[in-house]
Amino acid sequence: MSTEELPPRESMEFDVVIVGAGPSGLAAAIRLKQLNADLTVVVVEKGSEVGAHILSGAVIDPVALDQLVPDWREDADCPLKTQVSEDRFYWNTASAAIRLPNIMMPPLMSNHHCYIGSLGQLCRWLARKAEALGVEIYPGFAAAEVLYDDKGAVRGIATGDMGVAKDGSHKSSYTRGMELLGKYTLFAEGARGSLTKQLIAKFSLDAGCEPPKFGIGLKEVWQIDPARHRKGLIQHAFGWPLNNSTGGGSFLYHYDDNLVAVGFVVHLNYDDPYLSPFDEFQRFKTHPAIRTLFEGGKRLAYGARAITEGGYQSVPRLTFAGGALIGCAAGLVNVPRIKGVHNAVGSGMLAAEHVHAALGAGRANDEVVDYENSWRNSQVGKDLYPVRNAKPLWSKFGTMLGVALGGIDMWCNTFGFSLFGTQSHAKPDRKTLDPAKAHTPIAPPKPDGKLTFDRLSSVFLSNTNHEEDQPVHLKVADMNLQKTSEHDIYAGPSNRYCPAGVYEWVEEATGPRFQINAQNCVHCKTCDVKDPNGNITWVPPEGGGGPNYEAM
Repeated sequence: MSTEELPPRESMEFDVVIVGAGPSGLAAAIRLKQLNADLTVVVVEKGSEVGAHILSGAVIDPVALDQLVPDWREDADCPLKTQVSEDRFYWNTASAAIRLPNIMMPPLMSNHHCYIGSLGQLCRWLARKAEALGVEIYPGFAAAEVLYDDKGAVRGIATGDMGVAKDGSHKSSYTRGMELLGKYTLFAEGARGSLTKQLIAKFSLDAGCEPPKFGIGLKEVWQIDPARHRKGLIQHAFGWPLNNSTGGGSFLYHYDDNLVAVGFVVHLNYDDPYLSPFDEFQRFKTHPAIRTLFEGGKRLAYGARAITEGGYQSVPRLTFAGGALIGCAAGLVNVPRIKGVHNAVGSGMLAAEHVHAALGAGRANDEVVDYENSWRNSQVGKDLYPVRNAKPLWSKFGTMLGVALGGIDMWCNTFGFSLFGTQSHAKPDRKTLDPAKAHTPIAPPKPDGKLTFDRLSSVFLSNTNHEEDQPVHLKVADMNLQKTSEHDIYAGPSNRYCPAGVYEWVEEATGPRFQINAQNCVHCKTCDVKDPNGNITWVPPEGGGGPNYEAM
């Protein structure tokens, strides 16, 4: 059926439309209603419920939450209960964990005022706050299309059609998507959002910026032996099992009732096509200083997602006619602190305040330039600027020297100057892979089912579910290029960089065939970042599909 033959969409009009019920989108919605209770605000969320697609470490700096909901500590329903009590940093070798003195760390790296918890649970709590103020939240509806007016300004979004079969035909359950129209639309899609990518390209928002950079973060939640639990303890480490030229690190966060969040981050500018972030995460848990923590414990949850790592110099222009980018869609993660929630909430509030002012002046569907002009001098910009060189120095000089130089630069920025100016990021992550012939295959650790696991059993814990009879939401532009380049030159890295077993090269009599197991996808979007030819594009599946994280 052609677009002309499709039934018309129903539409609803609001003052503000927000795409994504993460911390930035919900903060923006709450702040708008705090400023004017009569505003009509809607939040559309692709997950089956608020929090279903949310994954973060999460050690949360409460600086922005204190401004948004000042009495959150007195709210018995707020899920943030564990304050950081001890902060440790380690350099790992294959056989030892060498603790780094806290006195060496720049002041901004201190976490003692922060809280440990589940960001997904925090978002559910924020959603209840938003709904109590009159915000409409529609989970299970993926924003699939940006809508423009006759002048090219954003006028809202359309949700995806439901009930489309894998071959593109319409099933008996077919339902046309909805148009949600707003005077302004805020995009809070998180890292590598599909609509955000389109907006950046259409409005050239990245002109004059450094290329965006990303990492992949993998996380498990364990319930451990109470005798080994140290509530409030957080540990960060770098080094083994990654080599000096591969950026990344790990975290261990003890919180609530004998829970430990263990995670592993790999910067996606790595060069070895045989590297598997998932397998290195499993290998990390076997370190002699780590493995005993999990003895007698139970793995409760698993997930993965891309992380924005470009920082200050990679942030695109945030405003355009009719809308703005907020949160991780804007790339506001503080990489050395491994934190983005405070900047997500802060940017959502800041955008809301400027949109509120524009609406109060009788404006609509124009560019809220004041948000773009103010963020660098805001709490968000002041958080990102001092750490702007940590990532590029690490990339240029490797882990040992790069981390040391980044630390020196952060100390210098504490006193108001930098020895390095503002460093560049060089090239996009997809262009950093070497041909496979330059490297040796890496043998993955054999999972024991107690401490280390395979991908499929891990995906099972993520509660991932997609309607199988729907179009594949991982779009390969040129299947021949996938064979001649991704397979023949790079030895099929998609089979390794994907943390969910989505991609396989299946050997057949006629040659290798690229198989996409889309039902396994946890929406991490690593393929959209790391495919060496930019040949794979992630788009939202039917609304509600994907992981169903309970407490990530």
